Amino acid sequence: MKELILASQSPRRRDLMKLLGHTYRCVSPHADETILPGEAPSAHVVRLAELKARDTGVRIGSGIIIGSDTVVVLDGDILGKPASPDDARSMLGRIQGRTHTVFTGFAVHDPESGAMSSGFETTEVTMRTMDDDLIRRYVETGEPLDKAGAYGIQGYGAALVTSISGCYFNVMGLPLARLMDTLRAFTYDEYGFFGLITESRR
Repeated sequence: MKELILASQSPRRRDLMKLLGHTYRCVSPHADETILPGEAPSAHVVRLAELKARDTGVRIGSGIIIGSDTVVVLDGDILGKPASPDDARSMLGRIQGRTHTVFTGFAVHDPESGAMSSGFETTEVTMRTMDDDLIRRYVETGEPLDKAGAYGIQGYGAALVTSISGCYFNVMGLPLARLMDTLRAFTYDEYGFFGLITESRR
């Protein structure tokens, strides 16, 4: 099989990739994540996922490359990673007590053939009501500063989420079921998913 490459250094995405049961390595993508004027959230995350996969493919030249991008959307506004603690507090103040949508775009790219397959997944997340003191204390943990929407559902932020509707892993940054299907389309299934895990236990 061709080498599997995750175009991301996100610890959450690295953990999720392990659940697919294939060996892989991570490469940091080079991508301008600026939102284009009038760009819809779905178009934004798919464009960036493809851009990250394509950029990595140009630099590496081979393998099967996975790109992804995640944003939080509230009232039609795209909330990416906060630029500062003040920005994080502002984002959390907006999403507290309300339901927002998490968009994750994903792309699978074979730079040798030029093939690219991409899509996006959405999940609805409802947050608990938070006062200024709770928001301040959460931001002081440092967790919100590298997360879209200024919270991490897999960390301390789990206590701030009252419910979700849709794929949990999508909120973490990779919709695994959709990704598995896309990788199969690239014939990345020689041993079957989880094959390396089951082989090692025999």
